[in-house]
Amino acid sequence: MEDREKNIQVQEVDIPAIEIKDVVKIYKLYDRARDRVKEALGFGRKQAHTLHYALNGVSLNIYKGETVGIIGTNGSGKSTILKIITGVLSPTSGQARVNGRISALLELGAGFNMEYNGIENVYLNGTMMGFSDREIDAKLPEILEFADIGPYVNQPVKTYSSGMFVRLAFAVAINIEPEILIVDEALSVGDVFFQAKCYHKFEEFKKMGKTIVFVSHDLGIISKYCDRVFLLNKGNLLGEGSPKEMIDAYKRVLVGQYELLEEEESGAAKEGIPAEGVNPDAQEYGTKQAEILDYYMTDERGVRALAVLKGSSFTLHMRVKFHDHVPEPIFAFSFKNVLGVEITGTNTMIEKAFLESGEPGQVKDITFTQKMSLQGGEYLLSLGVTGYNGDTFEVYHRLYDVMDVTVVSDKDTVGYYDMESQVEVTDAR
Repeated sequence: MEDREKNIQVQEVDIPAIEIKDVVKIYKLYDRARDRVKEALGFGRKQAHTLHYALNGVSLNIYKGETVGIIGTNGSGKSTILKIITGVLSPTSGQARVNGRISALLELGAGFNMEYNGIENVYLNGTMMGFSDREIDAKLPEILEFADIGPYVNQPVKTYSSGMFVRLAFAVAINIEPEILIVDEALSVGDVFFQAKCYHKFEEFKKMGKTIVFVSHDLGIISKYCDRVFLLNKGNLLGEGSPKEMIDAYKRVLVGQYELLEEEESGAAKEGIPAEGVNPDAQEYGTKQAEILDYYMTDERGVRALAVLKGSSFTLHMRVKFHDHVPEPIFAFSFKNVLGVEITGTNTMIEKAFLESGEPGQVKDITFTQKMSLQGGEYLLSLGVTGYNGDTFEVYHRLYDVMDVTVVSDKDTVGYYDMESQVEVTDAR
């Protein structure tokens, strides 16, 4: 309620810090590099490119003193709109106006000279931001204290770890007293203590009435810090509203159902959109005496999807055809993280769910239904049909990394999964 009242007050003052009006950003895409050259030289009659609309007529206002989030899937246009706001890119058409000194945490350290030491890069970046040497002299102690990289500040930045590099770049960007701060996933490589330090700084900025624009996949951060949120998808602005409203809508986008909202409200819901994102280069092997013909995931509504909300139930489906007699086949699945570490999984032998034999020509549908307790992030699904022929273990068909499954979460605990702790704090007796 307090955030909503603040938002209304800000809009009544009607002082936009950032104005985006009918912004379009188009890129020409070429199948081959030589096609770009041929077209530039005027060779060939056919158009060699296709047009990609990174932004398609986007309009939005961000007012002074607001903390605003911009969310959306990869490729939705989030980073493009930030680069247009900061002047890194120019729009194909439309207008972008900024009222106030801006500091952007987009590509941290992009202006650093790798041969210079840390202090020399502080002066280099400060000069690029329009500060005099005297002004940088005054800010230097605060910058170095915030970065906290010790004597490494006198070493060439090419010798820095990624963590030290981020610390120094962030310290420079955030200590120039900006009126508008733009943050684009900049802290994902910093350690947890430094991230906490940075978010404390954001809270200070909010209290000082600075304008902050966040782009983040961390829905918890969006929910905690933002007064308003804009939702982008495939270059279009789908909506704006409170963090809760837009996060809910974003979750629907992730499971391919955002366009079903109106139909559901009118009682005319239709079948879900078939999930995309199956890996065409999935590794497979096995004797093929039993073969996996089809596989997919459904959410708790029974709709095909590649994203699941943490805490909700979901079902993995697998269809298997037997080409030979297979004694007591074992159907299995497992999840890995993007580093290839196997996180969890199970099979029908462990679950004591199927102890029959498969016969030639038979087709079986197997489903695994469970609650999603993994932390938010990307996971790779693998499937298999194996078994024992006497004492010999047989692999009939295995598919590795067949699907990329996204877990959407607005609360991540430590580690790979959530223990779902129930917390209680009482007065000591």
